[in-house]
Amino acid sequence: MTGDAGDMLSWDESVFRDESVFEIDHVPETFRHRESQLENLKYALRPAVRGSRPLNTMVRGPPGTGKTTAVQKLFGELGARTEVRTVRVNCQVDSTRYAVFSRLFEGIFEYEPPSSGISFKKLFGQITDRLVEEDEVLVVALDDVNYLFYENEASDTLYSLLRAHEAHSGAKIGVIVVSSDLGLDVIDDLDTRVQSVFRPEEVYFPVYDATEIYDILAERAKRGFHEGVIGDAELERVADLTADSGDLRVGIDLLRRAGLNAEMRASKTISEADVEDAYDKSKHVHLSRSLRGLSESERDLVRVLAEHDGERAGAVYDAFNDETDLGYTRYSEIINKLDQLGVIDAEYADVEGRGRSRELSLAYDAEAVLDRLE
Repeated sequence: MTGDAGDMLSWDESVFRDESVFEIDHVPETFRHRESQLENLKYALRPAVRGSRPLNTMVRGPPGTGKTTAVQKLFGELGARTEVRTVRVNCQVDSTRYAVFSRLFEGIFEYEPPSSGISFKKLFGQITDRLVEEDEVLVVALDDVNYLFYENEASDTLYSLLRAHEAHSGAKIGVIVVSSDLGLDVIDDLDTRVQSVFRPEEVYFPVYDATEIYDILAERAKRGFHEGVIGDAELERVADLTADSGDLRVGIDLLRRAGLNAEMRASKTISEADVEDAYDKSKHVHLSRSLRGLSESERDLVRVLAEHDGERAGAVYDAFNDETDLGYTRYSEIINKLDQLGVIDAEYADVEGRGRSRELSLAYDAEAVLDRLE
């Protein structure tokens, strides 16, 4: 341990003023560099304040560009109005139509529906009945809607929401879909019956530029750390690494981990080495988040892939089948989902004597994947 005693933390001291500002789902008091996107969302939602159905909206952009935060900020403002009910559904967790509507039920009635024995039709009817009785407008945000597409549940879910006023006269529901998968064409991938009624306003969230990243991270550091904990050089290094990743969440996580590294050394200040060491973990924020949303069988397949990285799909399937007893159809479905999530790369290649076969490879270092599956 180096440094003067005055530079050392005592056992009951911390570099953090408020560690919660470095949580990924923290909604900041000051939301910078998204003014035009917020105005476009407000434009779409304004009819709800007047008691009418709001305009449906599609929010798109790469991961870590402020989409969820923007929705949460506006829902916080709308929540103060008794005539507007807002519910944000995390589709990474609730990835079926029934799960989505169970979350809506919970948001409206403030308790969970029965875990079994209630049909979708009854669940749907109770939600719309309540909206009509209370004369409320419901605004639903389907966050990470791409997960509904991966499970082939998007069309049924949106159809039920968009046709609610026909099923129950007087029900007023508006939908915001939020997607971080730029390879997904939300409209084209929906059934024609949904396309005919879903004509959303589009709001795009681009990657933050280097100046914006520094500005946002400096604000977080000011609120989260005590004065003098992180210097300009270290903050600039965090901003540079964040810009390289293209994901603001990497920088937010990196600040927190660098602070924890400083505390591990009992230091009152963050060094550049603290930042560099923290980056090895923070750069995998997107991977960690993707893996957290997987089912047990999906995680099993990722583990098998990591242990058989570079082998052909047939060999991977045999190992997966030995471990889970699941058939090829389910295996193929999971492969497609992991490919869409960006966890693996699945490409078709010509194999001599066998026609076309899929080559599977992890999009991340196998050791990093296995570490995050534990």
